[in-house]
Amino acid sequence: MLRLLLTALLIAVAAPSARTVDAAPLHGIAMHGEPALPPDYEHFPYVNPDVRKGGAITYGVVGTFDNLNPFILKSMRTTARGMWDPEFGNLVTESLMQRSRDEPFSMYGLLAETVEWDDARSFVQFNLNPKARWADGKPVTPEDVIFSFELLRDKGRSPFSRRLDVVDRMEKIGEHSVRFTFNDKADRESPLLLALSPVLPKHATDAEGFDRTSLQFPLGSGPYRITEVRPGEKIVFERNPDYWGKDIPSKVGFDNYDRIGVEYFLQENSLFEAFKKGTIDVYQEGNPTKWARGYDFPAVRSGEIVRDEFTPKVPSGMLGFVFNTRRPMFADARLRHGLSLVFDFEWVNRNLFEGAYRRTESFWQNSDLSSLGTAVDGREKELLGPALARIEPAIADGSYRWPVTDASGRDRRVLKQAVLLMKEAGYTIKDGVMSDESGRPLAFEIMTQNADQEKLALAYQRFLHALGIRASVRTVDDSQYQSRTQTFDYDVIVRAYASSLSPGLEQAVRWRSDFRDRDGSEAFAGADDPDVGRMVDAILAARSAEDFRSAVRAHDRLLLSNHYVLPLYHLGRQWVARHRHIARPETAPLYGYQFPVWWDADAQQ
Repeated sequence: MLRLLLTALLIAVAAPSARTVDAAPLHGIAMHGEPALPPDYEHFPYVNPDVRKGGAITYGVVGTFDNLNPFILKSMRTTARGMWDPEFGNLVTESLMQRSRDEPFSMYGLLAETVEWDDARSFVQFNLNPKARWADGKPVTPEDVIFSFELLRDKGRSPFSRRLDVVDRMEKIGEHSVRFTFNDKADRESPLLLALSPVLPKHATDAEGFDRTSLQFPLGSGPYRITEVRPGEKIVFERNPDYWGKDIPSKVGFDNYDRIGVEYFLQENSLFEAFKKGTIDVYQEGNPTKWARGYDFPAVRSGEIVRDEFTPKVPSGMLGFVFNTRRPMFADARLRHGLSLVFDFEWVNRNLFEGAYRRTESFWQNSDLSSLGTAVDGREKELLGPALARIEPAIADGSYRWPVTDASGRDRRVLKQAVLLMKEAGYTIKDGVMSDESGRPLAFEIMTQNADQEKLALAYQRFLHALGIRASVRTVDDSQYQSRTQTFDYDVIVRAYASSLSPGLEQAVRWRSDFRDRDGSEAFAGADDPDVGRMVDAILAARSAEDFRSAVRAHDRLLLSNHYVLPLYHLGRQWVARHRHIARPETAPLYGYQFPVWWDADAQQ
């Protein structure tokens, strides 16, 4: 008995707990492999490190706002831009680490100067930069980090409210560090998502009223402070001259303006007119016809306005009509497939877009992660198991392509395929009306949010009418669109699913069934397929690049076979017009242009 006790004691002493595991501090971390930049890097490769800061820029957006808190469910789409913003920058609130846009998914020190983890990623420890300060001069502390995660868990919106679901223990270590020990719900992306999470000041945050909309100027650690707010019209940020992080490597070449304004417009046409007049400094163009024909005005001809085209090296993503499978009529994938075939891409591309677009046929098209043109490999077969039988043969062998029509809007060959699929799903044409076996007409509403979407929807409505399908089109304002999409109150919407070279938790939020009924999530299609969930979990658990690629391809094949989305098109290019005084680096990063590294050339004089 004594021998057994001694043996147990020796094992206990020899096996350190997760709390005592130590690792060398790292300057950066990557989802797969190692970060590209060395510990002594001086700046990101796509910035101008010698830029002279100063001047101003004014952005323009369509919409409104009544809230300065981007982390709560209320008013998600009406939160002021620039607070926590992937396009204009996180001007007020910062995260623990900064993402490089020139790598698939790598993080470098920001509020956290260094990070520690083990090979199994059973924990992650963020070591705060002792220089990190709030705008009032007080230091950023481990208590602030712990407070932020707990507050967002209790009163924040998804995904911030879910970040601690994978954490078994969160604790302060020493004077400047916070360690997160993971539970069995965590995956290999979990440490990076924590690194991307916002940190709020405990001493200056109203925890009790945090979940209510507010126009009170928040205190942050970021490079800017709010100086003016006109609700629904304008917000102005001014540089904090005492910003603590202006010289750390991950911020060199960023935040180059003394003043940043964001103005709001009710319509896209009004925004474009303001840009032409010089009220707005940059304009992101997404309409190929307008890019080709709509820029013949004096400011362009004189060189006052410069037009830039960027070619990002990332997957195409997926833009399409999304079927809400919570609606009983859309529960059958065969019906969704048939409805998708009715859309005549060739007619739309020729008549609406001058042939500028390519048809999208994969969620990760134009990348090595796409299933397009690649047959299922051994790893995929092992991952899919019996689900392989559910994948359409052409999608499984990589030969899948959408049929090319005669661009008439009524290609009989393709419409015949659609009718056969709808018949399998229980729908036939009776007296010129597509109806189910009980005689109920097939009818649904397409909800759109702007003129471009409405134009697409009206074309689709015309194609559907040829088969006796009644589709109504309803364009709603920004507030109503937000309210209805948050609660999944729609039949069909137009939605863009951005795709990266490092897909992860966003795939769970979009496609896993446990997000299906969470208001405010991105589960727009309402997918409820355990095999899709398994592929998402395989993506999150992958350790090697080969396993990761196979998991993404298998996931792609299942999404395509389930026909949740009617795929539309992509350009593979980004178009931005800018007034001449707004300058940019010569090269763009992997993900395309990045506004926060541009600058005002007039300030260089």
